Amino acid sequence: MDQRTLGTGLQVSALGLGCMGISHGLGPAADRSDGIKVIRAAVEAGVTLFDTAEVYGPFVNEELVGEALAPFRGRVAIATKFGFAFDADGRQVGLDSRPEHIVQVADASLRRLRVEAIDLFYQHRVDPAVPIEDVAGAVRGLIEAGKVKHFGLSEAGAQTIRRAHAVQPVTALQSEYSLWWREPEAEILPTLEELGIGFVPFSPLGRGFLTGKIDENTAFAPGDIRSTLPRFSPEARQANRALVDLLGAVAGRRDATPGQVALAWLLAQKPWIVPIPGTRSVTRLAENVGAAGLRLAPEDLAELGDAAAKIDVQGDRYPAAMQAYIDR
Repeated sequence: MDQRTLGTGLQVSALGLGCMGISHGLGPAADRSDGIKVIRAAVEAGVTLFDTAEVYGPFVNEELVGEALAPFRGRVAIATKFGFAFDADGRQVGLDSRPEHIVQVADASLRRLRVEAIDLFYQHRVDPAVPIEDVAGAVRGLIEAGKVKHFGLSEAGAQTIRRAHAVQPVTALQSEYSLWWREPEAEILPTLEELGIGFVPFSPLGRGFLTGKIDENTAFAPGDIRSTLPRFSPEARQANRALVDLLGAVAGRRDATPGQVALAWLLAQKPWIVPIPGTRSVTRLAENVGAAGLRLAPEDLAELGDAAAKIDVQGDRYPAAMQAYIDR
């Protein structure tokens, strides 16, 4: 697979693997052996960036990724995240990016991931109670101590990115970006390009919607986060089919799938963009990896960009309580 560089020095495959859904957010967790099988199949397919977080599970996804990737040390990069607080029962109860907590999270993640250094350590959500300069300083200390290699932010606004970058260079920003969520194009992408920061889009397939496999009649399993998202109400799904139809039209001409076209469109936006589609299926993994070799023609890219901009995507990304965690 082609390689891309995030920031000034983290070289990874053009597509990464988002590991969250294997054990968190999509209903009951996958069988552990099946999860390990998917992650190891990704390595064999050329994927070298694997994304997890302490909050996924919580904690069990990091353990799964650590076990799955133990035989491939030195061949892959693992990204994980800090920034949430948990109660005594392990339930997520808010934000916590105090410097002392960041250090504690790093030590715990190192143990669960079975590594000596975290390749990319993201602040999962911006904590308004802690100055971003203090957060960046804490991660800088971890880098100096050899526990972390690169600093990242997730769902951070342009000014927060600039303030953090001034203290400790930011290697990558992780935020949602796809044909049905293009807000980063306004401020975020220009800021990242100016500062030399890479971009790692999560949900690059619209949480599966852009594959064409989800419609207004799809029933989600208990615990699947999509059942709580306004964009996945039956009415919104029906209205948003226009995007899938657009992808399908291009896919038909290019002997590809709608999902592959959606990923290829993202890859064509900037050479420092590395999407991280997630899956529990080896078959779907192979389909996603195939997108890395799909080169859309200029007329395809123009058609997709122009037509998608005219589609009024229905439904908010998150419920109001979750929107409060997004930095502006």
